[in-house]
Amino acid sequence: MYLRMVGSYEKHGHSGMAVSMRGLYFVVTLFLGSLFGSVFMLGPFLPIMLLSPAWYRWLTDRIVATWLTLPVALLELVFKVKVVITGDGFVPGERSVIIMNHRTRLDWMFLWCCLLRYSYLRLEKICLKAALKAVPGFGWAMQVAAFIFIHRRWEDDRRHVENMLEYFCDIREPLQLLIFPEGTDLTENTRARSDKFAEKNGFPKYEYVLHPRTTGFTFIVDTLRKGDNLDAIHDITVAYPKNIPQTERHLVLGLFPREIHFHVRRYPVSCLPDSGEELQAWCQERWVEKEARLREFYTGDRCFDALGRSRIPPCKTEQRVTLIKVASLLYWTAFIALSCVGLVLSAHLRAYFLLMVLFFLGQQRAVGGLELLELACHRHWAGGRGQGRGREGTVRRGRFRRKTADVSGEGEEEEEEEGGGGLRG
Repeated sequence: MYLRMVGSYEKHGHSGMAVSMRGLYFVVTLFLGSLFGSVFMLGPFLPIMLLSPAWYRWLTDRIVATWLTLPVALLELVFKVKVVITGDGFVPGERSVIIMNHRTRLDWMFLWCCLLRYSYLRLEKICLKAALKAVPGFGWAMQVAAFIFIHRRWEDDRRHVENMLEYFCDIREPLQLLIFPEGTDLTENTRARSDKFAEKNGFPKYEYVLHPRTTGFTFIVDTLRKGDNLDAIHDITVAYPKNIPQTERHLVLGLFPREIHFHVRRYPVSCLPDSGEELQAWCQERWVEKEARLREFYTGDRCFDALGRSRIPPCKTEQRVTLIKVASLLYWTAFIALSCVGLVLSAHLRAYFLLMVLFFLGQQRAVGGLELLELACHRHWAGGRGQGRGREGTVRRGRFRRKTADVSGEGEEEEEEEGGGGLRG
């Protein structure tokens, strides 16, 4: 019933709508910002990867974080999207795994509105499908940011996820890793597959969420916990009272959400169960709670908390957040304009731009992505002994202990569409 109502709204309200100038402005601005940012802001620092991957990671995370403020600025300043955050909030700077229901294909981007207030955007990494790394601009920046790209087949993805997590643990770089245990966004088709899975395994059917695939979740938590790189789990429930942009196409059509509600539950790592089976059950319990919470949200007053605020205050005041958004919008507007003017006026700049584009395309064809090249550089400097070169320039042994056993979901049905252990962003 819930999805039929949303589908009916989109069908009758937007079936005849042409491309929206607002939506086109949003998408083009983000694309040009990521394209020029990859070439002119990130490109000059790529050689540092060859000398010190840990320094390279520290620096590029902060550069990428400046771009992550741009969607927030556009959504909230230009398109007047209201963001409501309730629940436990975040402890600033802590290392965590973020699990969230996957209502639309754009949830990961909307989450930046929450993280800007409660955490540091430079800490965020996302598990997302490998095809996205080939997208010019966006994909190149995500490669530099060392996002974890997966093919949604756990037997293929497990080793890569392990290598990436081992790298983060070894260089002692804190991270907040966003994963979607549902594996895909909520649609009529994906809910039908979820219902089929529920029938086969004797689980209840859900209307507002999909059944989580816990293989990848348990593996990630166990690996980070053994690597001493995890402080908490943040369980976030996202909801959209009006206007649910299911895909990027809806943004181009100008269908922006009027409000985005985030409810945050924080679970310290000390309270998590130890065994893989218990951790799987723990994750499934969170989804039972999400279903009930979202049912109450959409059938009630469409809010998670009548007070409309979190129990832990954000680490940034709204005044500071507003200043960040204004500065981001001004900076990136000027940066995009100057980049375009420079390409028109300067032959040297055009040559550099072309060389960098060829480099991004060529390296992906040759090595599979910059994040894989970064891992290779780290292994070279570590000498294959699990050592990382710290940012202070000394070599130190990481405290990471290699995981030897696979934590698989007993009785789980892993389909390619929802595979990857439920990690896709």
